Amino acid sequence: METTELLSLDSKVCLVTGGAGKYGVCIVEGLAEAGATVITASRNLDAGENFANSMRERGLDVHARAVDQADHDTVVRLKASIVEDFGGLDVFVNNAVARPVSGGWDGFTVDALSESMRVNAVGMIDITREMAELIARRGGGTIVNIASMMGMFGPDLSNYDGTDMGTPAPDYFFHRAGMINFTRYLAHVLADKKIRANCISPGGLRSPGQPDRFVENYTKKVMVGRLADHDDIKGVVVFLASEASRYITGENILMDGGMHC
Repeated sequence: METTELLSLDSKVCLVTGGAGKYGVCIVEGLAEAGATVITASRNLDAGENFANSMRERGLDVHARAVDQADHDTVVRLKASIVEDFGGLDVFVNNAVARPVSGGWDGFTVDALSESMRVNAVGMIDITREMAELIARRGGGTIVNIASMMGMFGPDLSNYDGTDMGTPAPDYFFHRAGMINFTRYLAHVLADKKIRANCISPGGLRSPGQPDRFVENYTKKVMVGRLADHDDIKGVVVFLASEASRYITGENILMDGGMHC
């Protein structure tokens, strides 16, 4: 098989949760550019539809659906919609994350922490199981989990020196680390269904509104000299979603520009 064929996602149906978010838009665009039919799903259907429309104007096959991954009924409805409208699912990119916890270590509330667990732990596992069942019906496929370098390392508080950003919340580190080991679990329990599961742990993405001091603190520690940009995750996610990675499962790829090398 030629390399271009290995990397092609022609005829594949891909679901990206949180597909209108910061990394989500990059992931959706990359998969669609590789030839896939891509469904972006989130609680904010309007934002998803606006994004999908902008992609279709470019000739990319992108569609928006609503889901609240903490609400099992909406997950079931999304699953039925995928079957009815697209015939099934080949690739699931597990990208959605809620950030209800604020105030760092000393400031968060138990209610906010419970909400984070409801979405990022219980809901994430639930939607993964439902979408894995769809992929199994197709005879196999791939799951790509989006974690974070913060699931692999403790917080570097010096990144926030000279800013008012405060201490990062603990739940994000907890959930992203869990996502990495959950990937290994999936690789084992879904192997007999011919489903591969891999993970990407990105570093920081350059975004509007980031304090100049934070950007300065952060980038001086990165070997490539910058935060991630819009295109950096696209090739990695296409690789893991495609036949180019067909002998890889249970792995986590750290995508941090060499920050932790």
